[in-house]
Amino acid sequence: MKNIYLIGIGPGNKDYLTIQAIETIKKVDVFLLLEKGERKDTDLLGLRKEILENHLKPGAYRVVTKRMPVRKRGRPAYHEEVAKWRGEVADTIGEFIENDLRDGQNGGILVWGDPALYDGHLEMLRELSRKIRFSYEAVPGISSIQVLAARHKIPLNRISEPILITTARHLKEYDPAEIKNMIVVLDSHASFKNIDDDDIDIYWGGYLGSEDEILLSGRLKDIKEEIKKAIMEAKRRKGWIMDSYILRRRMNE
Repeated sequence: MKNIYLIGIGPGNKDYLTIQAIETIKKVDVFLLLEKGERKDTDLLGLRKEILENHLKPGAYRVVTKRMPVRKRGRPAYHEEVAKWRGEVADTIGEFIENDLRDGQNGGILVWGDPALYDGHLEMLRELSRKIRFSYEAVPGISSIQVLAARHKIPLNRISEPILITTARHLKEYDPAEIKNMIVVLDSHASFKNIDDDDIDIYWGGYLGSEDEILLSGRLKDIKEEIKKAIMEAKRRKGWIMDSYILRRRMNE
């Protein structure tokens, strides 16, 4: 039977690759690299290829690169559009399994961060396994939010405190007064800019774990303009940014 490994590779630093991820990479015969055709692909595709070159001998593996279907953004039917796009990506992976893997071979997909956190590959493979015959496994990776907390030298939660993890798209749905300890991912548009609250701190990070890493923190009301400028400058320089941040209400002294 053909097998697929979803391998979490962390947010971009080669040192964040786990021993399990390295050992799994060595088991893979053919890797599927999906590219979006965007400017950041040059950087992100290069990082994935560098990981393979660092841990595998030339000729010990094969790489298949396919263009990832483009999701149309800004449409009101968000869930329907994402479901449609995921179906198209799953079809692309299905073509790889059927055409580029022989029976008994292992295929590998390198996933940023951790495959279980805001990544659709596990759901896509589950649906795909109902259509074609193959097995799959997930290898956990270090997530960007773990790196964010470590780099700011703070825990993800305080004593007896829950954590809410959400996307920037949903941030506007929350009353700022309700924010206690919120982790926001998939932003890049400074969605925190409309929050006006004297008692919220922000711990922000861009390009976490990479040579271009940017870290800023402080009272949100005082530092949000500086973070906005940092995001704009980073986009101007590189053409893209991946960032995440923690919004945390100050404890009563």
